[in-house]
Amino acid sequence: MQPTFSEFLMRFFIEYTKEVLGTVIFYLFFSFLYHAVIQYVSLDSAQGDFWSPLFSLENYWYAAGMQYLFFFIGSLIIWFAAFRLLGDVNIIYRIVAVVIMIPGVVYVVRFLRYAIVDFYELGRLQGAGTIWDLYIPYLFLMFQFGCFFAYSYFSESQKQLRMENELRQATLKSELAALKAQINPHFLYNVFNTINATIPPELESTRKMTADLSDMFRYQLRASKSDFVSLADEIDFVKKYLHLEKARFEERLEFRIDVDDSLMGYRIPPMILQPLVENALKHGLSSLVEGGKIEISVTKSDDELHFSISDNGAGIMDMSDIMNSGTGLRNTKLRIEKIYGNLLHVEENEPRGVKISFAIPCTK
Repeated sequence: MQPTFSEFLMRFFIEYTKEVLGTVIFYLFFSFLYHAVIQYVSLDSAQGDFWSPLFSLENYWYAAGMQYLFFFIGSLIIWFAAFRLLGDVNIIYRIVAVVIMIPGVVYVVRFLRYAIVDFYELGRLQGAGTIWDLYIPYLFLMFQFGCFFAYSYFSESQKQLRMENELRQATLKSELAALKAQINPHFLYNVFNTINATIPPELESTRKMTADLSDMFRYQLRASKSDFVSLADEIDFVKKYLHLEKARFEERLEFRIDVDDSLMGYRIPPMILQPLVENALKHGLSSLVEGGKIEISVTKSDDELHFSISDNGAGIMDMSDIMNSGTGLRNTKLRIEKIYGNLLHVEENEPRGVKISFAIPCTK
């Protein structure tokens, strides 16, 4: 569901409160400073009063307020182009685009401001002095966007540091879990074999479930020692997991896995699908009396593998809180961002449920 314009504005101001307030204070400070300089250089030292006109709102508006309002409007145009339309472009190209745009925007803004000022006969610089209405805005906007880019770089660096810290913590937990799982694993496998041997022949389905569970533990232990596994191994692991859950949910659970055989040899990070499938089952289908269906799809396009895990379960009431619905989902999101720099996309499924998708480069 697309947000309304008012919801978009509210979310924008909440998300960028510090930036918006900082920009407003930035303009108020420099416009007042400019007003003070103009007041000082035009002061009659014998009779002039510096302080009273300085704090006069009407005098401030004509001397600097209107001009800096036009600066602000011009900077919005440049900001929208550099930080929204070109938001995904390399920062070097964005800086070059800003340097190119500033002179043009300054000239257009001066032209429009002069048209309004002349119409109302408010007075402005004349002759060669009009160059200052190009030079000062140019320097001002260059300084302003230098601050913007510095702040943007700092924010991205802090975000990257937080992400690396979260990934480091998630990796540490995974390593600890793997170390626990490696404590005499042969003992665990022998226990499974012993249980299998005691299951009577008429309970063949139980014997198969125990064998699948043993295979899953073996795969999880092997995956903890590898950076990549074949897509075939990961799909086989997910199938075993879903078959075990099928025995618990019975007719309440349906699943479909759509992966072409030609893709099975590609290498992917281990345990990257099962947490997403488990999240769909636990938070999407388990609460429904009638159950539901999970669909897993892997396709290849433009040298990328595209993954999709969807369900027709309960869905998420607030999409902004979906990352709090499971540790596996958060950890998988961090792994994809850290390894590939790609994003995990979460959206509402039609007619109900949640769809999670991501893409990674094809690696043999």
